[in-house]
Amino acid sequence: MTDELAAAQERTFAAATPATAQSYPAERRLSGSQLADYLDRRAFAVIGTARPDGRPHAAMSSYVRRGATFWLPTVAGAVRDRNLRNLPWLTFVVAEGDRDRHAVVLIEGPAVPVPPGEVPADVRAAVSGDWVGSWLRLSARRVLSYASPGVLD
Repeated sequence: MTDELAAAQERTFAAATPATAQSYPAERRLSGSQLADYLDRRAFAVIGTARPDGRPHAAMSSYVRRGATFWLPTVAGAVRDRNLRNLPWLTFVVAEGDRDRHAVVLIEGPAVPVPPGEVPADVRAAVSGDWVGSWLRLSARRVLSYASPGVLD
């Protein structure tokens, strides 16, 4: 499963602008196993969607990762859920640290709301409580990562 994230990252950087490639130098990018380990030990991401009028919307979300698919629980009627019905694309950022000691993974891809009954049982079981009214399924298409020296050691 780590190969899916690594492959998405390779495709992303193969098509990246020089500015993006310089901002995320190859020697600072996370390997497939580092991406999986980092994302699996974290629980929350900042996600972004676009409102129908084009204004951005950002929110915190917990997530469950399965390969290069991310499942995000949400309450019924959430803004992010409605936004995805208009423009089914989501940004996803997991970051830690500050200044010279930080790591970040940015993911973008198509995302759709999924009724709870259509979500795999193991994913539903990873979130406690009965508050989840909908799930968002994000398929990682673009992956960017960076880790300062020593942060993931």
